Amino acid sequence: MQRRDFIKNVAPVAFLGGFKISALSNMPFLNALAGASDNDHVLVLIQLVGGNDSLNTVIPIDVYGKYAALRPNIAIPESSILPLGNFKSGLHPAMTGMQSLYNDGQLAVIQGVGYPSPDTSHFRSTDIWLTGSNSDQYLNTGWTGRFLGQSYSNYPVGYPNASMPDPLAIQIGSVISPMFMSAGGTTAMAVPTDASFYNLINGITEPAPNTAMGTELTYLRAIARQTNKYASAIEAAAKKVTNQYTGYPANNELADQLKTVAMLVGGGLKTKVYLVEMGGFDTHGGQVNGGDTTTGAHANLLTKISEAISAFMTDLQMQGIDKRVLGMTFSEFSRRVMSNGSMGTDHGAAQSIFIFGDAANAGVLGQSPDFSAITNESNLPMQYDFRSVYSSILRDWFCVAPTDVSSILMKDYQYLPFIKSTACNMNYDNLNNLGNNLISNSPNPFNNSTSISFKTSGGYTLVQIFDASGRLVMIPVQQDYPQGTYTVSVDTGALASGVYYARLQNQSVSQVRTMLKVTEK
Repeated sequence: MQRRDFIKNVAPVAFLGGFKISALSNMPFLNALAGASDNDHVLVLIQLVGGNDSLNTVIPIDVYGKYAALRPNIAIPESSILPLGNFKSGLHPAMTGMQSLYNDGQLAVIQGVGYPSPDTSHFRSTDIWLTGSNSDQYLNTGWTGRFLGQSYSNYPVGYPNASMPDPLAIQIGSVISPMFMSAGGTTAMAVPTDASFYNLINGITEPAPNTAMGTELTYLRAIARQTNKYASAIEAAAKKVTNQYTGYPANNELADQLKTVAMLVGGGLKTKVYLVEMGGFDTHGGQVNGGDTTTGAHANLLTKISEAISAFMTDLQMQGIDKRVLGMTFSEFSRRVMSNGSMGTDHGAAQSIFIFGDAANAGVLGQSPDFSAITNESNLPMQYDFRSVYSSILRDWFCVAPTDVSSILMKDYQYLPFIKSTACNMNYDNLNNLGNNLISNSPNPFNNSTSISFKTSGGYTLVQIFDASGRLVMIPVQQDYPQGTYTVSVDTGALASGVYYARLQNQSVSQVRTMLKVTEK
């Protein structure tokens, strides 16, 4: 069997550590591996369910006064912010572990990640992030599932086999994610949740009740273990790790999941992608404690994230497998810029995400937000499309050819340099020196027209105009240009008065310009 055939045909597996574990065969990441160079890279995805407040996670130090004025009842005191190396951004004081990773060159921060015309529904925005769709597009396949579905056939015939005896991906702690759906249907299978991780590796099953239902449960458990092709591989991998890091924090569900992932990676599983999740981020009220905004519900969540990832990285280093693993956090959206009267925040749009691991190109990608025209209904403007993040991971971590990446994601997306060149022997730019003042407009404020000037280093160049809610209203520039500075006249007569954002995208560079349309008197 060829490796390409195997990847297409993996089925789901078991339950570990009290968390439901599913072997997944249809992830774009996984599929990427089939047509790419055969490496031992592993991707760990951490889904933050509920909509994490990015502005209190990655705090803009260079415009702190405006930030604090817009959320006076929840703003983190400037003296408490943990600075990052570029001195323009800092982390919530609860995230000392993440700051250490940044200082050690193992953390990249990408600001303003979203998509045009954002949806503020938990369900719809989650679906968009998992499938990789546009906001007005409904897909029944996941962005990871499509790659495998189009690259491999005949699943599940012939798998597992000698060349790939392990599940391609493992999901811990939730029902099968839509990201693992392919055109051929569900490519993951859940196993009953009663088996814990340690029960699994030790062959122990919880007693069934002495009833007719108990007899049926015993039978179903037996069938599940017989049909679970990968249980033995998972058990064997877990038993190989006898000296795992003991400093994982207690009462931390994310740490428990990541400890399981570290055990399986350290035990030699060839699994390429792991998905874990953590809930509680829908902080409409009580996000902070009165009298001390550095504490409260959100601080507790960020503490768990930071401590869990820090322990996970220490574990990987102790086992000598840290160079194999890259991690990424994401949520369905961030929160509004302005806080509400309940010491919380409502549903927003663009968010900051973390990329962590030895291969992370440490730095902060993106600029601090322009708060000059923010209202209660405003969202942070998108700086980078979330599918650019997916595209760059496929290219620079799984070494997938750019043409294949475009096919997987159904479109070309901007390349972002947040993975070190050594991962796939590719070149990258310094995250903190991407240039400034690359886009402007005049006049500003404007009425029925304005001229937008932009600098491009050559190649494909895009200028988009969004309204204050993030809705895409115009694309005045979308073509290849030679290197240089250009000006285009934009007819804005059809636009209502108000705040707009012009976004420039050229290769790995994105910048946003705030514009104001006024009614002519």
